[in-house]
Amino acid sequence: LTSLEQQAIARNLDVKAATQRLAEAEAQAQIEGAALYPNLNFAGSYTREKPSNKGVFTALSGGGSTSTSTNAGSTASGASTSIGGGGLPGAQLKPFDLFQYGFSSVFDFDLWGKNRRAVEASLAAVQASRDARRAVLLNTEAEVAHDYVNLRAEQAVLAITRRNLASAGNIAGLIRQRQQAGLANALDVADAEAQTASIRAQIPALQTSIAADINQLSLLLGEGPEALRARLITAKPIPPVPPVVPIGLPSQLLKRRPDIREATARLHEATAEIGVAKASFFPDISLAGSVSLQALQFSNLNQLSAVTYAIGPQITMPLFEGGRLRGELHLRKAQQREAAVNYAKTVLTAFHQVDNALTAYDGEQKTQAALKTDVTQTRRALSLAQERYREGLVDYLQVLTAQQSVLAAEQAQAQSQAKISADLVTL
Repeated sequence: LTSLEQQAIARNLDVKAATQRLAEAEAQAQIEGAALYPNLNFAGSYTREKPSNKGVFTALSGGGSTSTSTNAGSTASGASTSIGGGGLPGAQLKPFDLFQYGFSSVFDFDLWGKNRRAVEASLAAVQASRDARRAVLLNTEAEVAHDYVNLRAEQAVLAITRRNLASAGNIAGLIRQRQQAGLANALDVADAEAQTASIRAQIPALQTSIAADINQLSLLLGEGPEALRARLITAKPIPPVPPVVPIGLPSQLLKRRPDIREATARLHEATAEIGVAKASFFPDISLAGSVSLQALQFSNLNQLSAVTYAIGPQITMPLFEGGRLRGELHLRKAQQREAAVNYAKTVLTAFHQVDNALTAYDGEQKTQAALKTDVTQTRRALSLAQERYREGLVDYLQVLTAQQSVLAAEQAQAQSQAKISADLVTL
């Protein structure tokens, strides 16, 4: 069982999916956290541009005429560092090259805590995903344990059934011998053979259940059908439970449950999202700056005179959003109330589950103790009935009844032992 649990942790597909969801939440938290720091960007560009003779550059150059005449002293197109035609009226604007590269940065002051609350929400989501993964992990381990216990219980019942089948066959053979000796009638033989056939008919269903249990374990381990058959087909005892289980108080047991921890983190996340929605009503204030080198010729980019910079604050304030921000706030508040209800439901459900599991565990232990006595007594009754039948003191009906009682008691004992283990796993 320990080996199967370890393989399930490493290979189970649900666990792998939960691990990736945790990675997604951690990546989202990293994205949200970046807003707390200034960004720094590099940009470089080259453009060749021909300004319009009717555009703004015409006014800067003092031109505006559509004349195609040029100044006799002007340089060739693309070779001059002048954009216009020397500032003379009537000159045409020439194509020019522009080289530029530099750095820019923006820092949001986050005066109202919008970014900080977003980070808080994302970290709560990470914790929720971590607890959700833990819940998937525990559920997978519990399913493996349940299926393994069921498998061993089915195998134990199959072994019991086969032993009783052999016993019933021996008794049927004995009755046929007695019939040949004139000590038994045909009715006794028919009853004995019917009992043998009835017991034999239970075996195929048990074998089918065993195969299904093995396949279910293969699925939990991320393996194909029949992958574990050779490993698990040999019957082994049902895993015993310790005589004393350190469960602790129900309240302490609940604190360890990952579903409650996840619900707590989801409530925290929803509460933080309300803070983000409230901060959206206030202006965003940031500081932006840039420094770069700009020149009309590439060779001039290394000159100090090519430096250009800009720095200053920016403010963005929502004035009219058509009710979007208020709707966003109402949405976040409703989600927070839903998360609170889910938290209360999770806690209440957990209390009921723990109480039911404790009650079932205690009750099944008492049942197991009674079944041990029942098995001992029914076996003794069968032995006495067989002995008295051989002596001709009772008819075969008493043997048949005792044999059925032994089979039922032994099967019930095996199933009860499996249920005790399953109840402990549930806790």
